[in-house]
Amino acid sequence: MDQSSIAWADGVLVTIDQRALPHEVRELRITTVDEVIDAIKTLAVRGAPAIGVCGAFGVVIAALAATTDGVVDTARVEAEAARIADARPTAVNLAWGVQRTLAKLPEGVQAMLDEALEMLAEDGRVNLAAATAAADLIQKLCGERPLRLLTHCNTGRLATTAWGTAIGALRVLHQRGALAEVIVDETRPLLQGARLTAWEMAEAGIPHRLTIDSAAAWAMATENVDAVVVGADRITADGAVANKIGTYMLAIAAKHHGIPFIVVAPESTRDISTARGSDIVVEQRAAAEVTGFGGVATAPEGTRTFNPAFDVTPAELVTAVVTEFGVLTDPSAARTSATEPTADATAAGAEIADIARGLYASGWMPGTAGNISVRQGDTAVITASGLSKGELTATDMVTVAVVDSKPVDGSGRKPSAETTIHTAVYRTRGADAVVHVHPPHATAVSIKTAGSGVTTTRFAGYELIKGLGSARPDVIDIPVFPNHADVPQIGADIEKYLTEHPDAPPVLFIAGHGITAWGATLAQARDRAECLEAMCELSNLTGHREIPVGQN
Repeated sequence: MDQSSIAWADGVLVTIDQRALPHEVRELRITTVDEVIDAIKTLAVRGAPAIGVCGAFGVVIAALAATTDGVVDTARVEAEAARIADARPTAVNLAWGVQRTLAKLPEGVQAMLDEALEMLAEDGRVNLAAATAAADLIQKLCGERPLRLLTHCNTGRLATTAWGTAIGALRVLHQRGALAEVIVDETRPLLQGARLTAWEMAEAGIPHRLTIDSAAAWAMATENVDAVVVGADRITADGAVANKIGTYMLAIAAKHHGIPFIVVAPESTRDISTARGSDIVVEQRAAAEVTGFGGVATAPEGTRTFNPAFDVTPAELVTAVVTEFGVLTDPSAARTSATEPTADATAAGAEIADIARGLYASGWMPGTAGNISVRQGDTAVITASGLSKGELTATDMVTVAVVDSKPVDGSGRKPSAETTIHTAVYRTRGADAVVHVHPPHATAVSIKTAGSGVTTTRFAGYELIKGLGSARPDVIDIPVFPNHADVPQIGADIEKYLTEHPDAPPVLFIAGHGITAWGATLAQARDRAECLEAMCELSNLTGHREIPVGQN
């Protein structure tokens, strides 16, 4: 199943049976609602995002079973959907996935399947964006040195559908060469850390050590732990985080040791309809999980147990919650509505217009060419189509949805033709600004190095590489994308490449179509574009893209 842990094949939900790991990678084929519910309850499928997607496909399975001669028994599907949603009460993603697919029931079974498939594809993009944003934050808080991080439970591709959330951030840091080691909590009583996370760490080649849960605080005190990184099953309106049992004590220990405690989760895990963490119903699991292991009793017969599946960490112990939209600043505010910008679009427009006029003056945005955007949560403010960049004003902007590039501000203006390039970056990276320009030297390099597919061109030895956000200060491989008359195809190519190459630099060429750069701020995105153009000018003048450097 490659990097994805979930697939849909000819009416069958196919996933990895996590109960068999790490000893066996066993495929689980699910064809009935009862099998969906059993897989979720027995933790064959676990992890909030994975449960949500499986729940979505479970509703599709219910609809297929309830269809006779093309007619769907709506009441039966709704009843089965309710059963699926009740399989695990704490993880909000399950109900979210079920309801999202069920909402398509009036449009027919194919529409329901299309929605579930979109959720599956969306999860990978969301995970990578959240993981990248979290990795950026961790490096900002802890420094650029190789880091030693501690994690709890399992938050990788097994708990999601691809890439992972907290483990996704670890993978991004590892690919950047910024990870010294991960300390993995075993995660009693079902050992998701020992069985699943350690397996994923080994699979990804990430250095790690396994420890018992009760040693985590001592590891913070003695093993130079830089930060704790965990996932979440639910985040309430007061910023409280429900996660695997043992998370709360890690947060307390991290607070005592002055260590950042970072939560990485998709927006779908946020539940602002629940006001407080204390309102969450915490699932109590079977006593046998505590009184024995592997079929062997370890406690006297009849021993009573306290076996909560989750605990709830209050917001004051959480350094940051990071989702695909970046660091969460207001836990009570929705960030899933594409119709409500999260900041003042006029202010963003003024900043965009000011920089656009400067780039126009330099000849990089001639006439109506080029475009700039600033992200605002799940929307982006971008230059409108067909306007001279030398005369741009703060009101010459369009607000579009990041998820589908469509205008949401009701202005009637058309966004820039290259909007899909910008949104492809926003869906795959934690960037907050994108600049797409047509500087002459970089455009010339893009033409010289163009191929029929995506290629890369290497620069080495130039001091300017340091200004491009490369993983290495002395060498950078910049992707060169083929041009298409159908601009959305360029955006699709970019999104696919960035998803598959999380370590790609924040700059790219489009053959004969200029360059795109992005960053945490509009100034940073512009600076990266300027550095790339300056380096291309030097390489064109000298005839060398790679120059020798000393050993140090």
